[in-house]
Amino acid sequence: MQNRTVTFSLVQSRIEKADYSRNLQIHLEGIKASAEHKADVVVFPELSLTGYELPDASRLALVKNSEDQVFRTLSQAATEHNLVVVAGCPIQNDGDKPFIGAVICFPNGRTEFYLKQYLHEGEDQYCSAADQNYQFDVNGYKVALAVCADFQNPMHSEDAATAGSDIYLVSALITGNGYAPDGEVLSGIASRHQFPVLLSNYVCESGGLTGCGKSAMWDQSGKQMFSAEGSEHGLVLCTISHDGLAGCFEAG
Repeated sequence: MQNRTVTFSLVQSRIEKADYSRNLQIHLEGIKASAEHKADVVVFPELSLTGYELPDASRLALVKNSEDQVFRTLSQAATEHNLVVVAGCPIQNDGDKPFIGAVICFPNGRTEFYLKQYLHEGEDQYCSAADQNYQFDVNGYKVALAVCADFQNPMHSEDAATAGSDIYLVSALITGNGYAPDGEVLSGIASRHQFPVLLSNYVCESGGLTGCGKSAMWDQSGKQMFSAEGSEHGLVLCTISHDGLAGCFEAG
């Protein structure tokens, strides 16, 4: 394991329904604030650019293309602030139902995409499941990315561990009723595979569900080392070192 540290900013977003313009501005504000706290990676919740509005997913889906203006704006922010940006939106699927996607923008201008592989019950009415794992490198660490229901299928974290991932990063929409059981799953992933698990969650209603916040980190033993207080919009900053958590705090 590396001797370097990596700092994640987990953004608890208030997201406007189907409003790319307003949500993009919220993202830029979150990226700037994260950079001020020396973050290396800033992570937004599932479908953060549109909200969890599955009936509108086809209409809102963007082309998986780094030249799209939304992605270009996020890429420019990643370059300007010298960090990795992870955000979410529906992605077009060649005439079929769209994917629930994540765009990953790097400081060097590179843009990559991850498409959710495992869907919640009912999501397949509006969206398609993909079949490719994804991880990215930052400060010498391999980071596996999961979008919400991905982490509930053991194969996803198993694949991440097999691929040599050092950190498991989750972008999600988790409600108050779902947080305790989902937290147990995330704790189990951390302890089973001996890597830290990080969660970025909603703090607002979206698609008929209300995210409860509590963005958090579990260490390699499965212990929850930090969780955001309440459900206010803000950041959770977690720094990870070669031997585990180096520090965690919440910022408004």
